[in-house]
Amino acid sequence: MHSVGTISSRRRPSELGDGDLSNGEEFLLNPDEDLFLDLDGGVPPLHPDCSAKRAKDITKGLLPILDWLPKYKIKEWLLKDIISGISTGLVATLQGLAYALLVSIPPIYGLYASFFQFVTYFFMGTSRHISLGPFAVTSLMVGSVVLTMAPEENFKGNSTGLNGTAVDIVAMNEYRVLVSNTMTVLMGIILLIMGILQIGFLVRYLSDPLVGGFTTAAAFQIFISQVKLILSVPTNNYNGVLSVIYTIIDIFRNIGNTNIADLIAGLLTIIIVMLVKEVNDRFKHKIPVPIPIELFVTIVASGISYGVDLETKYHAAIVKDIPTGFLPPQPPDVSMFADIIGSCFSTAVVGYAVAVSVAKVYATKHNYQIDGNQELVAFGVSNIFGGAFSGFFGCTTLSRTAVQESTGGQTQIAGFLSTLIVFLVIVALGNLLEPLQKSVLAAIVIANLKGMFMQVLDVPRLWRQNKTDSIIWVVTCAASIILGLDLGLLAGLVFELATVVIRTQFPTCAALGNVPGTDIYKNIKDYKNIEELSGIKIFRCNAPIYFANMDFFKDRLKAIVGFDAVRVFRKRNKALKMIQKLIKKGKLRSTKNGVLTDLGVDNKAFESDPEQEPEEAEDVEVPTKEVEIQVDWNSDLPLKVIVPKVTIHSLIIDFGAVSFLDVVSVKGLKSIVKEFMQIDVNVYIAGYDDEIVQKMEACGFFDDTVKKDILFLTIHDAVLFIQMKASYGNVQDLIFETISLMKESKEPLSFPETDELEEHQGAIYKLAS
Repeated sequence: MHSVGTISSRRRPSELGDGDLSNGEEFLLNPDEDLFLDLDGGVPPLHPDCSAKRAKDITKGLLPILDWLPKYKIKEWLLKDIISGISTGLVATLQGLAYALLVSIPPIYGLYASFFQFVTYFFMGTSRHISLGPFAVTSLMVGSVVLTMAPEENFKGNSTGLNGTAVDIVAMNEYRVLVSNTMTVLMGIILLIMGILQIGFLVRYLSDPLVGGFTTAAAFQIFISQVKLILSVPTNNYNGVLSVIYTIIDIFRNIGNTNIADLIAGLLTIIIVMLVKEVNDRFKHKIPVPIPIELFVTIVASGISYGVDLETKYHAAIVKDIPTGFLPPQPPDVSMFADIIGSCFSTAVVGYAVAVSVAKVYATKHNYQIDGNQELVAFGVSNIFGGAFSGFFGCTTLSRTAVQESTGGQTQIAGFLSTLIVFLVIVALGNLLEPLQKSVLAAIVIANLKGMFMQVLDVPRLWRQNKTDSIIWVVTCAASIILGLDLGLLAGLVFELATVVIRTQFPTCAALGNVPGTDIYKNIKDYKNIEELSGIKIFRCNAPIYFANMDFFKDRLKAIVGFDAVRVFRKRNKALKMIQKLIKKGKLRSTKNGVLTDLGVDNKAFESDPEQEPEEAEDVEVPTKEVEIQVDWNSDLPLKVIVPKVTIHSLIIDFGAVSFLDVVSVKGLKSIVKEFMQIDVNVYIAGYDDEIVQKMEACGFFDDTVKKDILFLTIHDAVLFIQMKASYGNVQDLIFETISLMKESKEPLSFPETDELEEHQGAIYKLAS
């Protein structure tokens, strides 16, 4: 192995005393001694009080409030947090009521979700700006499971005398609430386990294009689910494949039953809310606090509904009952876990991925760090606690978090104050919203979908930047609409991972050339004035090499070097057998020096000995000793066998982009090296990583034939070595083959196959040197 660095060693860590490293002294790391590092990469303190300090750090890690609350700047931040908390609380209240409709449960449970989950996050969360609570996408995903587990048909008719067509609303709502609570607790448990095991990295498989396509599809399904509330038309409850299509068909089938009062209220709400939100966005630098248009619309709509009595006169669908106060804790139904765990896992992962993405945006903006694993723990505990008190799954939404941050929120004190607003509504003001039309809440939901629908504009940009990411976006969106959110997310994830596998299975491979006057080597197709070195081919594969792409690697290598080493070797063996036959027939002669002479055959490939007199030529019919035959395989041979020409004497494989190998690829690489050695082409590996060499050693790559001296740290090192070797005459384009011609032998010569080939080539190399 060439250019191998060494690490100087002095003493082991166990031999060092305090202060021995003050002068930067190097020491030996003995693999038999354990060196424990803390999570920050440093050496743990060796002082007696390390356990107390460690306990304090762990406590602060589990309860981040102990870190930021003592540093709270009351004079600078309190007023801003109060304004932000009030604004966010109003938005959280209305979104809680509206998103409860997506879960298909009474609106009051949306308020419970907005309140309880933040109570624990206030102490355990690491984000200072996200507003924890219901999210439209996850609410719809929970609602789809609720409708599956508790369809309306299961509550039609009972022993109390219902006529078989009426629905027991009370029993249905109670069971649906139980399903949503159970799901919330189970999702909390899943997130908590992921946090304890520190496997939050799993959400990294949800790329931005995948999440964008998924949330856009979810926005479309939310839109359809809320349109039926705005129109107030009856539809069946569908779930699974093509459910949104069936819902659209039902809406158009029953559109004649539209309630005009609900339709007008819904359309006016959508128009007003979207216009004022546009004003808030355009003049956000001039308006100190965004206009809480949802609150104003809700108050006005509730007043109109109550004053006109829309329910009685126009049969408008209203919220009706919003009980005051809280419900006692309710345990989950553990028997449901087996039926809903798949949906719970996907919903929990989506909610966490969205929440952490939003949290990281504001953490970067305000220069602080987010602990992903602690967020898992915080979300898990929050949802377990919220689910026990009848809340449904919550994470965060960009719109609500944007209100908290844009109105000046500095810490989660603003979030705490927002929960006080929700608390007041639950214990005192909820009954004032009972006349509110459901179409108004549905319209508020639709108006807040604008951001998710605008993600469609990402598709053309992604197409220009990376077509694969654009296709992932489209496939995930289409699959989520057609198959449903759960199966759609799974299909999108599988497709995304398939694109990664395909890109590594069929990587970009190229021949490299030298930039004149430098030690830089680039793709000869991408740059002008790049020179390929004479007799040297440099091959680069821009991907890991493993079992799936090993065959492709071999095919691209053959295409770039211009020949198949195995085919060349077989053709040469066949040509040598024909040479033997020609010698026996007297058409070729061997001289004393082993050089063949021509007897009437145009043989440009074999040179005669100018100093050999004709009368001194040996009789080929009675050979008495072993004869050397010198063959120039790149010349025209006087044979019927066409031997492919080999114009290179050295091959350099650039491992600069190879991040890992497996057993199959190591075995394949070794066979490649030996195949080229058979035709006297030396193979070198450059730009390798130490871990790659370790893997090659573990898999038995190196032996007496393939040695470590083929390894070079850079391509240029390998090139210089080859050129130096050529300057000393060690590189030969001519191949010497040895044929034993026994006296009066009529048997054709046998040529070694795979096992005997190495010994045969050894003799050739001795002759060549």
